[in-house]
Amino acid sequence: MKITFLFVLIVLFTCVSCVEKREESKESKPAKTVDLKKQDLTGTHFKYVRDWEDIEKDGVLKVLTTYSGTSYFLYKGLPMGFEYELLEKFAEHKNLKIDLQLVGSIDSLFYYLNRGDVDLVAHGITETRKRKKYVNFTKPLFTSKQVLVQKIPDNWYELHWKKIENSLLHDAIELMGDTVSVRIHSSYHQRLINLAEEIGGEIFIDTISGDVTTEEIIEMVVDGKKKHTVADLNIASLMASYYPVLNIDVPLSMTQNMGWVVRKSSPQLLNEINEWLVDYKKKSEYYMIYNKYYKNKKSFKRRVNSDFYSLKQNKISKYDDLIKLESTKIDWDWRLLASQVYQESRFNPSAVSWAGAVGLMQMMPATAKEFGVQWRSNPEQSLQGGVRYLNYLLDRFESIEDPLQRVKFTLASYNCGYGHVSDARRLAQKYNLNPDIWDDNVEKMILSLRYPKNFNDPVVKHGYLRGTEPYTYVRQIFERFDHYKKFIEE
Repeated sequence: MKITFLFVLIVLFTCVSCVEKREESKESKPAKTVDLKKQDLTGTHFKYVRDWEDIEKDGVLKVLTTYSGTSYFLYKGLPMGFEYELLEKFAEHKNLKIDLQLVGSIDSLFYYLNRGDVDLVAHGITETRKRKKYVNFTKPLFTSKQVLVQKIPDNWYELHWKKIENSLLHDAIELMGDTVSVRIHSSYHQRLINLAEEIGGEIFIDTISGDVTTEEIIEMVVDGKKKHTVADLNIASLMASYYPVLNIDVPLSMTQNMGWVVRKSSPQLLNEINEWLVDYKKKSEYYMIYNKYYKNKKSFKRRVNSDFYSLKQNKISKYDDLIKLESTKIDWDWRLLASQVYQESRFNPSAVSWAGAVGLMQMMPATAKEFGVQWRSNPEQSLQGGVRYLNYLLDRFESIEDPLQRVKFTLASYNCGYGHVSDARRLAQKYNLNPDIWDDNVEKMILSLRYPKNFNDPVVKHGYLRGTEPYTYVRQIFERFDHYKKFIEE
C-alpha cells in the first residue's frame, strides 16, 4: 500500500516552506501565495485572539521559527537548534505539543503571527521600540550587540600587518560613503539608518530580501560578493570562528535584548512564557543549551563541515541512497524509513543492543536468519532484511483499511512483536476501542499490558509487555519524520 498518498492531508514543509493562511472559517491556503510587498508586514490589521486558555485546551502550541544554523536545523538525522531545544523544554514543562512551522521569509514573521497562523515566534529577535508597537516581547533570552562584518584581504598571510590594518574599517564613522548589505526589514537596516543620522553622513544600504539568512549574507562577504554586512555578535563570532578571513571588531550598537514574540492579544501566553523563562534561566541547563549553539565553536565547525548538516546538504545519513532504494519495495516515503533506521541504530551499522540486536535495523539472530540476513552489521544486508520483515508485517495487517494506521501497527510490531500487538488489539475490542486504529485506541492497550490485570486477561496470549517502548517508538519515528519532511526533499 502506498505511503505517498498517505500524507496528502499533511502539510509538507521544506526549508523554504511557509505557514498556512488561516482567516476565520475560510479554507486554508499556503501563506506563500500572499504578496507581502503589497501587505502590511506587521499584520496588525488582523484582529485575531487566541490566548493561553485556548492553547492549554488544545494541548498544542503553534510556533513559527526560522531555518538557520542556530535556531532549528537537522544534523546527522537529529533535529537541533537553540530555539528547538528551549521549545522542547517549555512544552515538557507545560505538557504541550509543539506544532513547529518554518517561515520562508524573515520579513513575514510578524505578519503570520498577528494573522493567527501561530501563537509564538521563536527566534532571537532584537527588541526595538518600533517593533514593540506591533508585538509583545518575552523576557530576554540573551543579549547581544550589532557588529560590522568585513573581510580581511585574501592574501592576508603575505601582507605586513599595517597593510591588513589599512584595508579594514576601525570605527563606525568610517562607513560614511560606504556600502553595507543587509535585509531590508531587519533591525540591522534600521540601525544603519540611525547610524547615518548619528555620524552626519550617508551610508549606502544594499537591501537583501527576507528569505536570505544572516549566515548566508556573511558567506557572501566571505566570497567577495558583498563588501560589508551587519550581524549580532553571537552569530558573527560563530561565523568568524569558521571563516578566519572575517573581521568583526567594529561595534555598531549598544547591547540589545533578544527575545521571542507573541501577539498583543495574548497577554496570558506572554506571562506563562515569562514565568517559565525567568525560572529556567536560573538553571545551568539553560546556559548549557546556549553555549552549545553560540559558544561551542568546535561543534559549529564540525556541523558546517559535515555532509549531514541540513543547511549545507540535502542529506540525512551516508545510507540515504540505500534507504531510498529499499523504501520503494514497500512504497514508503524514504524519509519515514530513514526515521526508523535512526530510531533503531542512529545510522550506526555496528550498533549492538543490550538484547543482542545488531546493525542498522537492529535485527535479532532468529529474525535475521528467517529473512535472509547472514551478516547483520552489513548495512545493505541489514536494510534489505529489515524491509523484508516490514513487508511481511504489512501483509499481516492487510485487513486494516487506513494506510497510515497500518504503517503504525507495522512499526509497533517491528519493535515489540506481532503477538503483543495482537494482544493489544483484542484488549481494545474488549474495552470498546477500535482495534483497527492505533492512535488513542490500540496504543492505550499497548501501554496497559504493563499491568497484571491486563497481561493476565484471558484474551492476552503473549503475557507481559513494557508497553512504553512500542508506544514511544511509533510516536518518535513519526515526530522525526515530520522534522525530516521540513528539511529534506522527497
